[in-house]
Amino acid sequence: MNFRRVRSSLLLTVSAGAALALAGCSTGSADSAPVASAAPTDLSGTVSLWHFFSDREAGVIQTAVDEFEKANPDVTVDIHSGQDDAKLQQVISSGGDVDVAVSFSSDIVGNFCSTGAFVDLEPYITRDKVDLEQFPEVVRTYTEYDGTRCTLPLLADVPALYMNSAALAAAGITAPPTTLDQLEADALKMTEYNPDGSIKTLGFNPLMGFYENTPMNFGPTVEAQWLDADGQAAVADSTWPEVMKWQKAFVDTIGYDKLQTFTAGLGQEFSDSNAFQTGQVAMQIDGEWRTAFLADQAPDLQYTTAAFPVGMGHDDLYGSGTISGNVVGIGKGSKNPELAWALMKYLTTDTDSVVGLANGLKNVPTTLPALTSPDLVVSPQFQTFIDIAKDPKTTTRPSSPLGSGYGQPLTDFWTKWQGTDGSGLQDGLDAAAQQMNDSLALVAAP
Repeated sequence: MNFRRVRSSLLLTVSAGAALALAGCSTGSADSAPVASAAPTDLSGTVSLWHFFSDREAGVIQTAVDEFEKANPDVTVDIHSGQDDAKLQQVISSGGDVDVAVSFSSDIVGNFCSTGAFVDLEPYITRDKVDLEQFPEVVRTYTEYDGTRCTLPLLADVPALYMNSAALAAAGITAPPTTLDQLEADALKMTEYNPDGSIKTLGFNPLMGFYENTPMNFGPTVEAQWLDADGQAAVADSTWPEVMKWQKAFVDTIGYDKLQTFTAGLGQEFSDSNAFQTGQVAMQIDGEWRTAFLADQAPDLQYTTAAFPVGMGHDDLYGSGTISGNVVGIGKGSKNPELAWALMKYLTTDTDSVVGLANGLKNVPTTLPALTSPDLVVSPQFQTFIDIAKDPKTTTRPSSPLGSGYGQPLTDFWTKWQGTDGSGLQDGLDAAAQQMNDSLALVAAP
């Protein structure tokens, strides 16, 4: 299984203790070796590439590597595929020799930059005059932490609304919903029940935790904030209650127990029995990668995509969303950092390479030249994700030394709260914020 495709459950969650342990791991060659004043003109040797892709997608990475080796015939790339972030963290913290590493989640950046697990790229970027303006501003934001740029982006993930065309037509819906209230109304029109009152098909499954229903994907609908300007938890003082109350009311309209029973019978998200692909759910929030799954696993399904709806009073946000993605870094234990940098620079900044990877993996390109390249294959459904990525109001979750872990208290509370009578929302958010701040403070402690 492709590890990135299960990021909802496997995103790197770094405990305070693990973060501190990683910070104290032994220094490797890349971390201590001075950067040459000029890039080598002739590349030779062996460089390792660690990535999380598997099966068909690993073949796409191999094709990009083949092109790099073709341009540099004295170079051999030793590929380690199917390596998730937890394994990557383990190898680097034990002093293992990782040259180039591709992570499936920008959530690791705060941890890997602050601990030195990935080396600071600034000396290479300055020396080789790499133009960082080629990356969209929000992408530049999630590939550095606290002034240290230890990663470069390698394609991005952008969620949007998928809609079953036949279900829309049957319900007489001719345009995608633009507000959360419209989404709920349309979803209820498309929901069917069995004679016993149980759910037969859902217009949209509002349960938090279902597939890509996450705080990270729902928060942008009301411009909810994770951290404030001082790096403290903002979940108790931001607009989170707006989207949470909408979601909770939606759940109650259908019935929490009914939704739980229905959801328990649905297929795995990344299998061919995905509920949208089987027609059991007519609309769902999902990433751009779903277009590749649909082409492969449900080629006859007719569907459209649109930006995900926004909360009432937030009309100016429509068309934007959230963005995150794969990042590439050089492990601090790299024995050949110059060769690692050359491979990394090729994968992330060479337009032909970025376009080829985007076409093969069906992820959004992360350089402006690749986004506008005539060689980029863009279907009408995929164009939605390109447009969201370009929207100036599209945001990303801020990095933290805790990786994705700092947001877990909010996810845990929301998942539990949706099945209650709805009381205690502010108290729960206050408690989640306190847990987040306690964890952040422990990592920040000298």
